[in-house]
Parts: sequence; C-alpha cells; structure tokens
Amino acid sequence: MLGLDVCEFGGQVLELLWLTVCYRGLLADKKDLRVEDEEDERNLNYVAPLQKSLEEIRQLDKDDQSLVKYKRTLLGTETMPAADPAVARVQVTRLTLLCDQAPQPITMDLTEDLSALKEKTFSLKEGVTYRLKIHFKVNREIVAGLRYHHVTSRKGITVDKASHMVGSYCPKEEEHEFLCPAEQAPGGVMSRGRYAVRSRLTDDDRNTFLDWEWNFDLNKDWSE
Repeated sequence: MLGLDVCEFGGQVLELLWLTVCYRGLLADKKDLRVEDEEDERNLNYVAPLQKSLEEIRQLDKDDQSLVKYKRTLLGTETMPAADPAVARVQVTRLTLLCDQAPQPITMDLTEDLSALKEKTFSLKEGVTYRLKIHFKVNREIVAGLRYHHVTSRKGITVDKASHMVGSYCPKEEEHEFLCPAEQAPGGVMSRGRYAVRSRLTDDDRNTFLDWEWNFDLNKDWSE
C-alpha cells in the first residue's frame, strides 16, 4: 500500500470543501463498491447538489479565513483562461496498468481511436498484483463524485464487476491522476485465456465522460 501523498490529501480536502459549500444534506460515506451495490445506492432517490461555478465558490464564506485559505490552496487565486465549450468537462487521456513484476507499464492512449483499442490485446501474467492508474484532465468547472467502473467478461460471461470512487477535482492545466486499489490477477491453467473489459468514468450527475472497451490475455508469463 502506498502512503497518503500530497495529491491524495488535496483531493480529499477538495471533496470536503465541495460538500461544505454545495451540498444541502449530509451524504453517506462512499467507499469502493461492487457494481451491484452501487446500483442499489443510486436507487435511494439521491439528488445531486446544485452546480456552482468556481467564481461562486470563491465568493462564498469570505469571513471564514480558514475556509478562504483552503479555497486559495485548492482552487488557486487566478481565473483560468476560458476553455473551449466544445471540449468535454472531463477528458480521460490514459489508463495505465502498473505491476512491479512487469517488464514495463501497460498504457492505453484514450485520446486515439477507441475502436482500434478494442481490437488490441494486452498480455498480463497470471497471479500478479497490479494497480490501474487513470489519467484525466478537468476543464472549466469542478467535477464532483467521479467514479471509475469496469466489467470483466470471458467468453461472454461476466466474471468481475468493480466500481471505485475517484473523488472531486477542480480544473487545472495539468492532468490529474488516480491510482485504483491493488487487484490480483487469477492464476492457474483454467484461468488462462482472453478477457474483455468495459470501462467507464462517470460523476455524481450520472454523466459518462468516457466509455471504452479493451482486452487482455492472461498468460503463464508476460512474454507469451
């Protein structure tokens, strides 16, 4: 497990700031959920908070110096140049599979033709522990409650479903990164073969920012 770094801490504080400023009610804590549990959660008449612009957030609670300091740290003091309204509010640029035992990281460029990615197959060694890293850029306004989902199937049968809370992020010129919890690949002769994965990134308003498919072969070794 990695320790809590500055970026993760800033993301958590931004999450609290967003809840403090924008949410009208107290929401339950959201942890990693299987997709089935997530669907149950979303059926509880949840209503997303009213969206507020960065400038509106900066102008709120000016007398609370502690909150003002947090806002300056997390949101900055300068207004970013106006982003092209045709550009998505969240741009998912890459998905990287990280494994200490791998010869090199496995990276998917999500800015290119996604149909071509669907035809490509990556190699994963059985039994290894790996983590997925999502790279994305936020434009114009804060995005609340980003969540990464994936469904893995083999020969048309679903074998795994997972959903991870990514968090809330403010816009900035640089990309954001999120490291998913560690997972272990299946092992054994019977588990080897081709797997299909469908991934997507959504937010609290149920917007889908990217939905893509990719494949991997589970092999005895990386080079197969």
